Amino acid sequence: MSRGTSEAFFDVVEWAAEQSWSSGKVGLLGISYYAGSQWRVAARQPKGLAAIVPWEGMSDYYRDRCRHGGIFSNKFINFWWNRQVVSNQYGLPGRAARNWGPDCVDGDVSDEEREKSRQDQNIDNLNNRYRDDEYYASKEYDMGDIQVPLLSVANWGGILLHLRGNVEGYLQAGSEFKYLRVITGRHDLPFYYNEEVEVQRSFLDAFLKGDDRVGWSVKGKVPAVDLVLRKGDVGFDNAAAEKVYERRTENEWPIARTLYTKFYLTPEKSFTQVRPVVTRPQKLSYEALGSLEDPKLLQFATPPFEQETEITGHIVAHLNVSMSPHANGSTPSDIDLFLTLRYISPSGKEVNYTGTAGDPIPLAKGWLRVSMRKINTSHPRHREWLPHRDYFSTDVQPVIPGDVYPVDVEIWPTNVVIEKGGKIVFEVSGGDTQGSGIFQHNHPEDRSEKKLAGMNHVSFSERYVNWVSLPIIPPR
Repeated sequence: MSRGTSEAFFDVVEWAAEQSWSSGKVGLLGISYYAGSQWRVAARQPKGLAAIVPWEGMSDYYRDRCRHGGIFSNKFINFWWNRQVVSNQYGLPGRAARNWGPDCVDGDVSDEEREKSRQDQNIDNLNNRYRDDEYYASKEYDMGDIQVPLLSVANWGGILLHLRGNVEGYLQAGSEFKYLRVITGRHDLPFYYNEEVEVQRSFLDAFLKGDDRVGWSVKGKVPAVDLVLRKGDVGFDNAAAEKVYERRTENEWPIARTLYTKFYLTPEKSFTQVRPVVTRPQKLSYEALGSLEDPKLLQFATPPFEQETEITGHIVAHLNVSMSPHANGSTPSDIDLFLTLRYISPSGKEVNYTGTAGDPIPLAKGWLRVSMRKINTSHPRHREWLPHRDYFSTDVQPVIPGDVYPVDVEIWPTNVVIEKGGKIVFEVSGGDTQGSGIFQHNHPEDRSEKKLAGMNHVSFSERYVNWVSLPIIPPR
């Protein structure tokens, strides 16, 4: 995702468009890294680029991949670095012998030389914390500069990588013809399903060959948004079972008829549309440094829904939080908030969905480092349903024990059709909880005991009202 890579990609597109065997029109299709890089080259507007299909590909390197709410997403970067970069680096000996592909034309390159040639993302992302650090700033671009036809494909299961980027990329692109398609399933499979390959083919044929058998190039003929609706408990990592999910088209995103509805948290740990009457100040507490192996959390549950209700779109949680040190412990200087939404079926069982790696995941997650709570309300991308943070070094604000801080936390978009009798659980925790998988935030330096250890609190009073805005979709 470096500037140099984007510039090289630009050159390759323009080169391909000028070749004698080329029609002069170039299309980009790819998943994951091969999707995330498309946003950046399209924004540079290379000559000949005619259409792009970023399939499950982050568009915002800082917010989507590296630092969720300012918190270092170290586990995946380490996983990806070792499996995809170091193990495939140019000059690695014995590739042909392992049946990993041909050996390098320059022969084997020593371990020492290969190490010198690497720019380790584990180190870079730990040492750079803010978007105005050169490391992150050098990768920024204006999504509005994307002008070519765009098919952005998001996956409801990508709750810790890619999903946000595909939605935001679609929203911010300046393309006249742009479409958002949302799928389910593992990260590595739907891209190759026959029906999805035909979607890819028809879109590229329309803009590269002029063979538009669907109507992609006719304004208004193909609905801008095509969603899969998650209703019922079909299990997880079961592609055949997920085919029972219905699809529905919409003309825009977010859906115009969305009713952003506040569900209030109460000191009794309920989660209700009725604003609570709190006669005296109260607070609920939990340990500040939980982990996936030892979670520390609060959970708030709705009463059973009295009728089927669809939630589709963006979510914001408004919380009033504080922290305090343990007796004889160091004085903490920050709060890391980990938020999760879970769906409980009418039978009382939590419904798990298919995550990126085929693992069981909940509905949605969101994060915030409270020292990075500053919101830029004057930014053109700030919306009531999606608060905009710059994450600049100049935005850092103090967090003092005992002081209560009202914060608005972005939770990534989601979809669920809540069945009659089903419930929603809202979870506040001090670290990763079930559903985080390989996308954990547990680097000992980024989440140090000295900075974070203690107790976190959610405060309730007439002044401190806590709520979550859920996007409820009424039937047409």
